[in-house]
Amino acid sequence: MSKAAEMEAVRGRVDAEGRLVAADPALAALHLRAGGREGGALAVPQIAALSRLARRLGIAVSRPAIAADGARDIDLWVRAVPAEDHVDLTITGWTERPAAPAKDVPPADREADFLRAAADWMWETDETLRITAISGAAAAAIGRSAEQLVGEPLNRLFRFREDEEGSLPILAALAEQKKFEGQPAELGGSGARYLLGGVPLIDGGGRFAGFRGSATAAPVEAEIAGEGPAFGERLDRALRMPLDRIIASAESIGAEPEGPLQRDYADYARDIAAAGRHLLSLVDDLVDLQAVERPDFRPAAEPIDLADIARRAAGLLSVRAANRNVRIDRPGEDEALEATGDFTRALQILMNLLTNAIRYSPEGGAVWIRTEREGDLACLIVADQGKGIAPEDQERIFDKFERVDQNEPGGTGLGLYIARRLARAMGGDISLDSAPGQGARFTFTLPAR
Repeated sequence: MSKAAEMEAVRGRVDAEGRLVAADPALAALHLRAGGREGGALAVPQIAALSRLARRLGIAVSRPAIAADGARDIDLWVRAVPAEDHVDLTITGWTERPAAPAKDVPPADREADFLRAAADWMWETDETLRITAISGAAAAAIGRSAEQLVGEPLNRLFRFREDEEGSLPILAALAEQKKFEGQPAELGGSGARYLLGGVPLIDGGGRFAGFRGSATAAPVEAEIAGEGPAFGERLDRALRMPLDRIIASAESIGAEPEGPLQRDYADYARDIAAAGRHLLSLVDDLVDLQAVERPDFRPAAEPIDLADIARRAAGLLSVRAANRNVRIDRPGEDEALEATGDFTRALQILMNLLTNAIRYSPEGGAVWIRTEREGDLACLIVADQGKGIAPEDQERIFDKFERVDQNEPGGTGLGLYIARRLARAMGGDISLDSAPGQGARFTFTLPAR
């Protein structure tokens, strides 16, 4: 086939384990040249990644891809359609060309590369602005995995703000299906501010298929006004990327992908990953601390359902609870508790209370989340079966860097302080009822609707 040759649609099938179980000759040959074997895991990384994405989302995904094939590059348009136990692949636009050096790439084709070079992290969406891919740093910033964020609306991750002209560049770009830049946004759950930019994705039929975008940390108001640097923001930018890399590398070593390691080395790698995650949680807490202590800090006041938020928080922490053999008894699907507050901040508070309850619950124990209405207050109660908290410690644990037992492994001593500051900033509060040996009962309140 000539270097510029194109062919008709090429089809294949990938099973639930990622194995290429059926393929037209062109795809089968490319798979073998990429180091795969017949009936083995699909060895073309770009196509395999799209197959996994479609299976995780449970919807059809169409994306452009470039596959390296020796001295050639192959331009592809891949459509992956998930079924019950496999993913069907249809590949069109198969065009072979010599691999071009980076310097020969036309400037018009470098928009996405320019975004990537200038960005703190990257994201992609489909045509409805639902996330299809996102950098691990973004997920870590709000305490969720990239897999959990895929499929969520982009405006659930970000709170878009008007620019200096009072407009929302991302919405104008969506309407006109064009690139945008300078969209102010606040990262949900962290208070960190970013500027977003994006370029449109176009499918093989010439249709708009979403955005590939960047997020770049924006200077905070104090820096703009020349009043000095914001410590939390600078700390976040300086530490998050190297910590993400340390954690990813340590977890990869600990997983022993290349075969068994000596037990000491594997354990050491897992210890490094655990320490890195603890440092990341400290960075998150310090950034939040800087945000909640600003005089101008104002959470949103919007209609929210605390019962729904409780169910979401319980779902996000279900794996952690299962690993400790702790059961979470959450509000039923038919329960609602209408309140006024900030969705992402309320979720952040519930995640903190539930994380603590799971951490201090005995193996085989349970955590209960109950909803109540007391006058003009909506109340969420998180109760555990832990060792309880002595009366003299019950107010102290809401102070900065305070914990019931400083010698126990766990959090940073900032979570409850930040949670109470957030609750009070929204017109509510957090209170504690506990006694040694009788567990703890935290009550989170917000103004009822």
